[in-house]
Amino acid sequence: MYFGGEVGLLNSEALTKIQSIILIAVIVVAAVGGAVAYVLLSGEQQSSETIKIGVCADLDNFYGKSILQGAKLAAELVNAEGGVLGRNFEIVAEDDDSEGLDVGDPKFASVAFGRLISVDGADFIISFTHGMMFREIAYEYEKILFTVAVIADELTHGVLENYDKYKYCFRAGENNETTAVEGITIGLTTCRDYTGFNKIAFLYHKSGLADTISSTIDNLEEQGFDVVLSEAVAFDTIDYSGYFARAEAAGAEILYPMIFGTAGIQFVKEYYDRQSPMVMWGLISQGARTDFWEATEGKCEHIAIVGYPVVAGYPLTSKTVSTRDAYVERWGEEISGSAAVAFDTVRFILPDAIERAGTVETDAVIEALETVDVETSLARRFVFTSSHDIMLVWEGSSMSTEYSFMCLFQWQDGLQVPVFPIEIMEEAGASYTFPDWSGPWDNIS
Repeated sequence: MYFGGEVGLLNSEALTKIQSIILIAVIVVAAVGGAVAYVLLSGEQQSSETIKIGVCADLDNFYGKSILQGAKLAAELVNAEGGVLGRNFEIVAEDDDSEGLDVGDPKFASVAFGRLISVDGADFIISFTHGMMFREIAYEYEKILFTVAVIADELTHGVLENYDKYKYCFRAGENNETTAVEGITIGLTTCRDYTGFNKIAFLYHKSGLADTISSTIDNLEEQGFDVVLSEAVAFDTIDYSGYFARAEAAGAEILYPMIFGTAGIQFVKEYYDRQSPMVMWGLISQGARTDFWEATEGKCEHIAIVGYPVVAGYPLTSKTVSTRDAYVERWGEEISGSAAVAFDTVRFILPDAIERAGTVETDAVIEALETVDVETSLARRFVFTSSHDIMLVWEGSSMSTEYSFMCLFQWQDGLQVPVFPIEIMEEAGASYTFPDWSGPWDNIS
């Protein structure tokens, strides 16, 4: 669900049929060699009657670790209520060494995924990256896969094109690329409604975003926007003055960044220090964290960034704040968007499907997942589409807030205040604000 995306817009590599066969063979050989999995429920020996949920991610990385922690916490809460069908959830995990936001070594990742099934006995699997590759393995083993961060449209198109093969794959987190583009377009249209500004500059990290940016620009130009600059930024950049200068010289009024990781801290501080005459409305992955205010010394004031209600602490649903508080209490750190996706999958989505199916038999659970309609910490109604994608509903030039939707928060006095969709901003009694220095907003009456 594209509430935030501290992960960013991750695409996954596709596999040919021959490559898939080779990878499956590698997995089988590795599985025969044995493995030591992470078994993470209170450290006690688990019963063979447990329902095993596997996590495949880079467990040494912040994102992978947070996904694992979200899944483990959810399992503990489910078990405390008696489990599902009288059976406890057990979390097992394998490190796929995907190197955080990168995809890492596909062969190593495929072996990790296969070991979850062949060695650890996972009944269901949650993965961070490698969605296109993992769905092929899920088909071979007939195991249900939930992806957290893969946005490639192709991931779920396969469900419609070849249902029997790809029915095992569900997108649990991050919108697909098409709906992400629509969300960005609608968000910027709302920003224009607030400001009257029409000239946009894109500055984005080089992370497979070129197609997304290109499609977004096409959409924006159809809506009458003037995109005056679109420029990729190297990940190792430490001085952004040239980028800001070019955007300002082009006459940009709205700066839409897509900046990932800790680079966002310096990016925002430099924007503030130079008092750049543009409003910032976009994606700063680090900006969704509650410690971003301190990290930037308060210089993130007035920037509006894609975020998660569960991180910001906005009570979107009756479960949002309790999920956040439980995570902080359990782990001593704030929840991430990816952790919330994993939590919701294990805490709400999967238990609902298994209970209604009355079994953990794969086909029966798939049928139940296809009719899931539950409240989670991230959505008032979480529903899968016919392609096993995340349900979003467009209402004219906006998105329905009843289902999953993209959300932006603006930093105001140390707090993240919702400013998009406008219905959520009004619901919160909030308003959009401008920087304290001079800019085109000086001319707004």
